[in-house]
Amino acid sequence: MTLDNMVRRHGSWIESGIAEGPVVSSRIRLARNLEGYSFPGWASEEENDAIWGELSKIFKSFADPFVAFGMAEIPAMDKEILFERHLISNELSQQDDSCGVFVSEDECLSIMINEEDHIRIQSLQPGLNLQKAWKAADYIDDQLESNLCYAFSPKLGYLTSCPSNVGTGMRASVMLHLPGLVLMEEMTPVINGISKIGLAVRGMWGEGSEAAGNMFQVSNQITLGRREGDIIAHLEQIVHELIDHELNARQRLMEKQPLLLEDHVARAVGILSNAKLMSSGEALNLLSALRLGLDMEILNRISPRELDTLFISIQPAHLQRIENKDLDPDARDVVRAAMLRKYMKNATQGTSNK
Repeated sequence: MTLDNMVRRHGSWIESGIAEGPVVSSRIRLARNLEGYSFPGWASEEENDAIWGELSKIFKSFADPFVAFGMAEIPAMDKEILFERHLISNELSQQDDSCGVFVSEDECLSIMINEEDHIRIQSLQPGLNLQKAWKAADYIDDQLESNLCYAFSPKLGYLTSCPSNVGTGMRASVMLHLPGLVLMEEMTPVINGISKIGLAVRGMWGEGSEAAGNMFQVSNQITLGRREGDIIAHLEQIVHELIDHELNARQRLMEKQPLLLEDHVARAVGILSNAKLMSSGEALNLLSALRLGLDMEILNRISPRELDTLFISIQPAHLQRIENKDLDPDARDVVRAAMLRKYMKNATQGTSNK
């Protein structure tokens, strides 16, 4: 698997059918550190080299193949591609020495090395599938722990660079598409309510990112003193409530403001079908409107799978890799608009044939 091949397809976590409804994907992330080594922020270059080398040997011995991407060995654009595909964090994409990521061929598993912690296991699944994501992450965790000695306290649990991750070291998150709540101007009180019950709401690319395209990540904040199963169950409960709120908002839009909803979708179709310039931020918001139109059966003849993959394909590094050349922001806006116009040739408004 090469980055060129990756760009021309999408991991199974996004290609497995996230066509309908508010839930896009589920993720489990486990933070682990090794006993006897300083945490990455304080580690020497020799320590980081030793950890990267040791993990490389272990992953080569696994029966299931993983591809290694060393941050010191790949150009900046390739790092950005990995970030746009949710396989590495923005923090890791900014680093160079003795760090990297191991990625499974289906891209459902990525294990970052020497980011904030020595090891960060990430498991991605389409839709609301936290249990499957947890099972896959836990399996890799067990495999690694059989070869390594984790930094662990019988009293506190797994020790991590950030105190907020001490305990299970687990962050469970669900990506949701919530345009109904946004259009009904109800998202702010929802976010405020969620923050009061130990959960966090972030944008499409996690911490520090904005909610572009009406995509929101909801995740746990408390890891100490709670079991993994309890964390997952609590998040699932809140996600189901969010789904109900979103579907209710969409229904109220359809019943009370049908012209507003239809106009929102129709404007997106018109702009995407004709625009000559398109920024990534504008494109995400317009694609969000298409996704809403598809869910509400306002649109037909649109491929849900391709629509969802466009959320990644239109990103700057992906566009440049597809074009096989560096593009400045203005040139990217031209290429992005052309890609979307081509896609919209198959989009029509009318009664759904689903």
